[in-house]
Amino acid sequence: MDDKQLQRALTFQALHRRDELLVLPNPWDAGSAKILAALGFEALATTSAGLAFTLGRPDGEGLISREETLDNARAIVAATPLPVAADLENGFADEPQGCADTLLQAAACGLVGGSIEDASGRADAPIYPMELAVERIRASVAAARSLPFPFTLCARAENFLHGREDLSDTLHRLEAYAEAGADVLYAPGLTTRAQIDAVVRAVAPKPVNVLMGLSASPLTLDELAALGVRRVSVGSSLARAAFGGFLRAARELRQGSTDFARDAAPFAELNDMFTR
Repeated sequence: MDDKQLQRALTFQALHRRDELLVLPNPWDAGSAKILAALGFEALATTSAGLAFTLGRPDGEGLISREETLDNARAIVAATPLPVAADLENGFADEPQGCADTLLQAAACGLVGGSIEDASGRADAPIYPMELAVERIRASVAAARSLPFPFTLCARAENFLHGREDLSDTLHRLEAYAEAGADVLYAPGLTTRAQIDAVVRAVAPKPVNVLMGLSASPLTLDELAALGVRRVSVGSSLARAAFGGFLRAARELRQGSTDFARDAAPFAELNDMFTR
């Protein structure tokens, strides 16, 4: 750890303790991180799906290695002075000690936060049993607390992303992860005001992250803030928006048109952002 990492960690911690909503965008490489920093965002978080697409792979458990994830995170950390948290998937391990080892390696890359999810990656049993899931978070918390700076650990309950729309179990898991010491709680896939309100109330006063961008949401950022949500991330949606623009342009070119160039980001603007 150096003084820069300590300052980033303290800044990231403070962003979770204020009343104002933290909008945490998800770059997929150093270039997208620099653009987000130039636009004035306060902190960044990596995206496992965005990285997978950049490497020409589908998103899925086990398709991106821990080493590839941390190499990508290291490049994003180096690209800007902003605090960076990482999507550490399921810790790249089933056992609690493996999660702890992943967290320590993440910290060694300059990261000041990260998330551990309770998805197993197995189709027959996609979510870890409750007792094991809690032990994995407890081990990750112990690893985080062993560091000489405040590493912000986010615990994710993945039920809703795996076809298990069981709010009661999700709340039970998030409450247990909060009790185990997680700093932020997160259940991606929630879509309604009632679901989000229930999560915020269940783990209060700990901050809750809400995922936006999977589909059109009826809730605005202001409405989420009014519900008590403290952090919003967008997962792979920025990466998919970028790939969407690329696909439209490439399809136009395939059909013999270069009209897409009129909507391209100006060379000088991008060059200036990357020069910074």
